[in-house]
Amino acid sequence: MEKTLVILKPSAIARCLVGEIIKRIENRGLFICGMKMMQLDENILRQHYAHLVDKPFFPSIVKSMTATPVIVMALGGTDVVEVFRTMTGVTNGRNAAPGTLRGDFSMSGQANIVHASDSVENAKIEINRFFKPEEIFEYIPANVDFYYGDGELK
Repeated sequence: MEKTLVILKPSAIARCLVGEIIKRIENRGLFICGMKMMQLDENILRQHYAHLVDKPFFPSIVKSMTATPVIVMALGGTDVVEVFRTMTGVTNGRNAAPGTLRGDFSMSGQANIVHASDSVENAKIEINRFFKPEEIFEYIPANVDFYYGDGELK
């Protein structure tokens, strides 16, 4: 089953949106395969945002992403990377479509509620960055037949 990494950012934690976001994930039929709260530090952020480390705004990313603990999740499901990115909406919440997480809960390009892996390949790298193998669980929820048709769950 395909997996993706999700980070509920400090903007979601501070605004008490965790339950609402998890509710939307579960209502959509995605599975939580791993979840924990952790405090990020500059070292892990340099790894995670390696493509942005040299940008002038990187210090503000560090400040924002270390403001509170975050919740990291590994989600599973068919085409979960694409499905969750669609649920997330575009990076800048002001431009995100209503009905998406960012469209409903964000007005910012930085304080934009969630991180979502952008590809299956990056999801694997990111999950390994934040989780030990024994922290990821393989299971199929009992209600799966009501979310996926025969043969659709891959």
